[in-house]
Amino acid sequence: MKDLLSSFAAVGHRTVRRGPLVHDGAPEAGAPSGPPGGLIRAGELASPWQFARLILKTPALRQAPRGDGEPVIDVPGWRAPEASGAPLRSYLRWLGYDSIPWGFGTNHGDPEGDAGRLAPRVIELAEQTGRPVTLVGWSLGGVISREVARHEPDAVSRVITYGTPVIGGPTHTIGASSFGEEEADRITRLIEEVEHENPIKVPVTVIYTKRDGIVDWRACIDRHSLEVEHIEVASTHLGLGIDPDVWRIIADRLATPR
Repeated sequence: MKDLLSSFAAVGHRTVRRGPLVHDGAPEAGAPSGPPGGLIRAGELASPWQFARLILKTPALRQAPRGDGEPVIDVPGWRAPEASGAPLRSYLRWLGYDSIPWGFGTNHGDPEGDAGRLAPRVIELAEQTGRPVTLVGWSLGGVISREVARHEPDAVSRVITYGTPVIGGPTHTIGASSFGEEEADRITRLIEEVEHENPIKVPVTVIYTKRDGIVDWRACIDRHSLEVEHIEVASTHLGLGIDPDVWRIIADRLATPR
């Protein structure tokens, strides 16, 4: 999968309102210009407050539609352990889904290799259950999920990502300094090429936040996948995994027939 890193490119088609949030499918967004600035990065310090919101919204989360055992694989973000997705997985299991971790421990930042390892696991699970698998990815975990779906659409039901860059590779993330300008340009060109030649064909839900201090939110806008919606939430990047709005969106999408 030489084109694995292509998971970052920038379309959406519809608008949905859920409570106080506006979920829009084709948000007006200029081109990202690099990593988030210092002020918005500082906002990530507020991430722990999401725990309080999660507790307050527990009654609403209990009203989410129930599942019927559909397999769901959760993929962690860059340098995040599998435990980072444990609260979400527990909630989805409580709703009735077969929600499991990706099975490779901490995400060490090798999306090409990780997608190559995850794809056979997804295929095997789909064959065992007789049902395609939903992939849920946080940040870089969404990149990996997108690539598996791109290459194995028959085994994947849908992809749900949150805080995931889909354009420019690492260029518009705080990890940009780890890459040279030449390498970043090469990845960007590769992404654009693959997204045009082989767009993702399964349904994609893109959850993004304009308060993201890790990834420029404009880099999360998907303008190539064939069936995609964009939903805005008010979380920080680090708070997305315990944001009750993210949890409810995921639960609602899982209950929506493909």
